[in-house]
Order: sequence, then structure tokens, then C-alpha cells
Amino acid sequence: MTEYGEVYRLSISARKGSGKSNIGEVSFIENFGIVGDAHAGSERQVSLLPFEAFDLVRERLPDVKPGDFAENITTRGIDFSFSTVGDQLRIGDGVRLVITQIGKECHNDCQIRQAVGDCIMPRLGIFASIAEGGLVRVGDRIRWENSSV
Repeated sequence: MTEYGEVYRLSISARKGSGKSNIGEVSFIENFGIVGDAHAGSERQVSLLPFEAFDLVRERLPDVKPGDFAENITTRGIDFSFSTVGDQLRIGDGVRLVITQIGKECHNDCQIRQAVGDCIMPRLGIFASIAEGGLVRVGDRIRWENSSV
């Protein structure tokens, strides 16, 4: 189990169902979501996926990159496999996330699955709400806080 990792990539999209663009920093608004992202205001305000999960599809999809699975934060070095709903993550010095969902239902008409051939979000992605907002940058440290991990 790894307690610490880093924000490897940040990705947002103004429209649901479209690809996300990678950016260097973004503002997280408490109890709302990420500035400029279409999922702001929902229970799944932030989505996270470990970069290590990309290895599972890279053989069939060699050009797959962060944001292709519609995740907002691509992490590196932190283990989500033992996380549960209610666990908390701290990013940098300020932002605090609370896990609201592990994985998601992926339908046969899932746009991500159609676009890249497989969707690893249902198996390996997590979703969170923003308990404390602030600025997040690529390279920020991410760690478990007040969690069962």
C-alpha cells in the first residue's frame, strides 16, 4: 500500500461525454467541483485514475494518454485498491477530497469505451467531492488523510 503519490496530470472538459484537455493547474471549489469542468456541481465532482492503470490497456492502445478515460486527476504512485467511500485525500497543502464512489457503471454505449476500446474507470477509477478547495498543480503531492487505507 502506498500512502503518498503525485498529481501526474490534470484534465478538464467543458462538455460531458467529450475528451478532456490536459492543463497545468486548476481551481477546486469546495462542495462544487473543478472550475471549467462539466461535472462540477454533481456528486462525482472529481474523478481520479492511477497512471499505473494505463499499463492494462497500453498493449492494445499504445497511444492512450491521461484524460482519455475522462478522469480529472491522473495520479502516480498512490494505491487506490483499498480505498472505501468516505476516505479522504489531501492534495498539496490545501485541497481535501472525500471519496464518494468507487468505480462506475459502464454501459455498452459508453463513449469512452467506443472511443478507446476499453474503459478502466469502472474497475479502477474513484470519484470524490471537494471538502476543502484550492489550487491544484501537476506535480502536487497527494496523500491519504483520515482514511481506512
